Amino acid sequence: MKMKKILIVSRSFYPENSPRSHRTTELVKEFARRGHDVTLITLKDEDLHGSFEREFGIQIKDLGKLRFPSIDLKGSTGLSRLVKRGIRRLLLMLFEYPDIELMYRVQRAIKAESGYDLLISIATPYPVHWGVAWAWRTDYPIAQTWVADCGDPYYGLENDSFNKLFYFAWIEKWFCRKVDYITIPYKGGQSAYFEEFHSKIRVIPQGFSFPQRRDTSHNESGLITFAYFGNIKSYLHYAVPFLEKLNTIDRPYKFIVYTRRKELFKKILTREALGKCVLRNYVERDVLLQELSGVDFLVHFPYQNDSQKSLKLVDYNFLQKPILVYKNDTFSDRVFEEFLEYNFENKRDFKDYRKYRIENVCTQFLQLTQESMPLMASVQR
Repeated sequence: MKMKKILIVSRSFYPENSPRSHRTTELVKEFARRGHDVTLITLKDEDLHGSFEREFGIQIKDLGKLRFPSIDLKGSTGLSRLVKRGIRRLLLMLFEYPDIELMYRVQRAIKAESGYDLLISIATPYPVHWGVAWAWRTDYPIAQTWVADCGDPYYGLENDSFNKLFYFAWIEKWFCRKVDYITIPYKGGQSAYFEEFHSKIRVIPQGFSFPQRRDTSHNESGLITFAYFGNIKSYLHYAVPFLEKLNTIDRPYKFIVYTRRKELFKKILTREALGKCVLRNYVERDVLLQELSGVDFLVHFPYQNDSQKSLKLVDYNFLQKPILVYKNDTFSDRVFEEFLEYNFENKRDFKDYRKYRIENVCTQFLQLTQESMPLMASVQR
């Protein structure tokens, strides 16, 4: 395949520690490694990203400083905190505030861009896609192929406390009409998108670079140690009962958690249970995988519906550690008791993680440029 000119637009990028940041960073690095001409439009930090540009031979352009302030709840208590939470939720529901600013920033940043073979816009947040749609003109194409890469669904998201208001359906349909392809990480997520656009959906999983796997043997002579990392908010339906279950375990154990929500654990766990837990901040993925190589098993809380899958399962499968799937039912409780006795017979079956290698993921994106060429030719005729 000949070298391509590629434009990637994303709110999140290195060194941010999030799934969308990892998606952007790994794509940029792998496309550049293959010799493609890569331009990234993001929130640029000159001190950090200048060296990144030189190291990987890419160009990073700045979206500009975001001016819409977020409503910070830190330090707020009582009625003040309640009012701030209400205002924050109301502005989010009505206007997608503060991320709506990205729609304007993206449109302004890319409206003069042209001549690319491939444009990949990465959400969340979804105003990144909306900004590209605002700038997209058929008589002045920015790229031959536009791919809107989506993590969680937007209008059809079933995991939020509140449904999107009806007029956001119009916005989603507006951008979906313009885009060539919508990429999602999991085929089950297709049901969360409007049926009229299912023909545009392609499944391309999250891409990862994998270090050399360390020793995965289990030590049955010491303290049983298990771990969980990442977002906990989306899994409270099972995570909260699991933490309450820990309060009843009358035996030694060590539960390691990498989280931004330490207050949740401190609120639910008893003093005794909390003393058996190690609450850590997020760390770089390579460091995380190295530290998790020393645990006995990993804990997984699934989504309640089938439209999403947890990306942490990719690294769980890479580590080849027994996986406890906890669903707050009698079977889960029994299996958890078995795991505490080093009986992993009912562990989750390991899946093949190799399809998530960034080399394979980049190839799938590049193939979309070939897939769209016959369509473009027919339109031009």
